[in-house]
Amino acid sequence: MNSLDKQYTDLLQTILDYGVGKKDRTGTGTKSIFGYTIRHNMKDGFPLLTTKRMPFRLIATELIWFLRGDTNIKFLVDNNCHIWDGDAYKKYSNHFIGYEDVPNKEWFIERIKTDDEFAKKWGDLGPIYGAGWRRWNGQVDDISGIGCYHDQIANLINDLKTNPDSRRLMVNAWNVGELDQMTLPPCHYGFQVYTRELSFEERRTLVLEGTSYILPPSTNWTEDEIKEGKRQLDDANIPTRAISLMFNMRSCDTFLGLPFNIASYGLLLEIIAKTVNMVPDQLIGNLGDTHLYSNHIEQAKEQIGRELRVDERVCMCYENPNLDLSKLQEGMSDEEFTKVCDEFKIPTRTRTPFDLPTLNINTEFWPYEGGECGVGPIDAMSVIKSFSDDNFCRCLLEDDIQLSNYQSHGTIKAPLSN
Repeated sequence: MNSLDKQYTDLLQTILDYGVGKKDRTGTGTKSIFGYTIRHNMKDGFPLLTTKRMPFRLIATELIWFLRGDTNIKFLVDNNCHIWDGDAYKKYSNHFIGYEDVPNKEWFIERIKTDDEFAKKWGDLGPIYGAGWRRWNGQVDDISGIGCYHDQIANLINDLKTNPDSRRLMVNAWNVGELDQMTLPPCHYGFQVYTRELSFEERRTLVLEGTSYILPPSTNWTEDEIKEGKRQLDDANIPTRAISLMFNMRSCDTFLGLPFNIASYGLLLEIIAKTVNMVPDQLIGNLGDTHLYSNHIEQAKEQIGRELRVDERVCMCYENPNLDLSKLQEGMSDEEFTKVCDEFKIPTRTRTPFDLPTLNINTEFWPYEGGECGVGPIDAMSVIKSFSDDNFCRCLLEDDIQLSNYQSHGTIKAPLSN
């Protein structure tokens, strides 16, 4: 079931219908509403929009960049992810105000790729997301003069392992004392996670849905059978809790940014769940200033789509060689054509959503508590430390994180306002 695309296109329509004109820092102009919530059940599939093509690998690369605690675009550029190129180049080119010959963006990115010293100086974006998540600036020790940093992700993982019912399972990127040092203050400024215990039936269902079969599909369990069933589930390391994530945004670029944010936090929820052996549950996005840039209006209308005419649906039938086209006869009425198109499950709109894809994360080679790969509980803290390892991150991107059954409509291009 895919209700995510419907929620998203409903939001686009709401902004078009009720948004007010507002100026913005980029000078582009927006239509804006204030306050909106999107909620997705992770059981329904991975939250990657299907009403336009989404570049999942770029989304995954950026998230891993955050989890590394990295704030320099070199990691992104080296992995062919150019989401932050414009922000870094804008910061660089501002130093040439008043000069006639300013190096172009292509030259700048090539230098980031090939010149480590240049990348170190000009590729850094200040204490943005990665710094806030992994090394929030804290007190300086009076004796040693060494800064004490707060690793919010490590703290979150530790709390999930030791106190999963805590109401303080939060990560914040809005570091007021360092906003002036950031190339761009955080748009998604924090997230909170929430866990609940799974019922015995929910845990048993996880086994039945998986590849291993441990418990018989009985609904009339005795007390002793339930006790023995729980023991078997525990021995098999079947999760005991479900975990949800809610992210908050102060500023939401609805056409370009929000689809990335939804998928990124969906992936973060999946990674955290794997790390602490929980089941992904609800993904919730709370949106503040929720806007469409003025140069995204037509693209939003295209993604919302329109009703297809009968003749357009019939043409789609003829384009599919797998259908029994003998059911389409010349001279049929529009009602008869419609009935056949419905039977063939021909879309009724230009951008009818597809089913959501499936995400698979292979943890076979992640650090495990017993030291042997793929055996026993995952060593959660070692996993978090591993994000600083280039080889671990490369394996995540190339092998461990796999998206399957992703069908979508075509890409809709729109300019990015920096």
